[in-house]
Amino acid sequence: MDLELPRGMRDLDFDDLEEINHVRGKFLEFAHLFNFIVMEPSPIETLQTLETKAGPSISDEIYSMTDKGGRDIGLRFDLTIGLTRFVARRRDLKMPLKIASFGGVWRYDEPQAGRYRYFHQCDIEIYGSRKLTSDAEIIEFMYLFLRNLGLDVTLEISHRPLVEEFIRKSLKISDGALISEIFRIMDKVPKKGPEGILTEYGNKIDRSILEKLIAFSSIRGPVPEVNNNSQLVELENWKTMTELMDMLESRQITNATINLGIVRGLDYYSGIVFEVYESNTKVGALAGGGRYDTLTDQFGRKDMGATGAAAGVERIILALRQRNLLRKEHSQIVYVAYTSDMTKQKVMRVISNLRNNGFVTDYNLQDRSLAKQLDDASSKNASVAIILAPKEIEKGEVIIKYLRTGKEKRTNIQNLVNELRVEM
Repeated sequence: MDLELPRGMRDLDFDDLEEINHVRGKFLEFAHLFNFIVMEPSPIETLQTLETKAGPSISDEIYSMTDKGGRDIGLRFDLTIGLTRFVARRRDLKMPLKIASFGGVWRYDEPQAGRYRYFHQCDIEIYGSRKLTSDAEIIEFMYLFLRNLGLDVTLEISHRPLVEEFIRKSLKISDGALISEIFRIMDKVPKKGPEGILTEYGNKIDRSILEKLIAFSSIRGPVPEVNNNSQLVELENWKTMTELMDMLESRQITNATINLGIVRGLDYYSGIVFEVYESNTKVGALAGGGRYDTLTDQFGRKDMGATGAAAGVERIILALRQRNLLRKEHSQIVYVAYTSDMTKQKVMRVISNLRNNGFVTDYNLQDRSLAKQLDDASSKNASVAIILAPKEIEKGEVIIKYLRTGKEKRTNIQNLVNELRVEM
């Protein structure tokens, strides 16, 4: 029998799951702090719903199948699509609505460092509002959430309508299909570099247009510095960018800069877009998002704006590892050991009493000698061992052995809980 996993899949071992739960706990803490409600969309959607976000080509990147009823379905490749479908169907929900979600997603693409074909995302969305304050709220959440994990994060922000205005006014391009193609080209510049773009698209698009586009996409820096660029200040949408940056400054977000090369490849983005990076690591973008009013339009909700962001949990963990920020804080364990002539009933009464009082408690599941039980306790990093022996029990006592120092003392069994609360 072949016990290999399919390519791009992995088991989550004890350490993996502990790290994921660490990020999840911090994410849910901030969801509560920002008053986001928490839910998880269905892991399976119809293929039609999934294709709404990125078109039929998305079926090459997701796990799609035909179910036993002949329906075309697929595993979710992100959380946004399911959350948006859910909200679009629920006209009873009061707007604006703030939703947070954490869960696994599946993408049939090339596995890479920090990401498998099954991985985890944490996601926040605000539905109903088209105001810039909603975009600022999303950006502030991601900024503070990642900083609170200990990461040194920077924000890079752009504005799709600003880029489109440049394309239409400065490059004299008005064809919608060509504009969409140019956005996709801009999205590839960081990966392929200027020469790579000129080589790949030089025969399709005028070289001078490509050069102007590459130059525009390289505009980046703080607002005072970028504000000196004459071709920007002449664009009407530049006011939106400066307004957003002023909002972020008032929210005490200092590490935010303009980067007009960020367009986020998917066509459904319709406004502010941004990405979050860790200054001291090279794991790529930890989070990204922006406004996507066109997606809610496609779901039949032209009355409802939407903005949001998602963070890759495994990438966050990779950054935390590189920064040595994943020090494990294990709960202190109490190990109950007993001699062979102790009755299991008496042993279990002590164990149950400890657990009922909130102590992490383990014990011997096999018939081991007392010495081997104490070895087992040490291997599990227990802080103390409670030793039960017939003579001590007759006196109403137990032995507390401090495994890190080797010291022992006897205490009345009735006082055991109070004694441990003082000692641990």
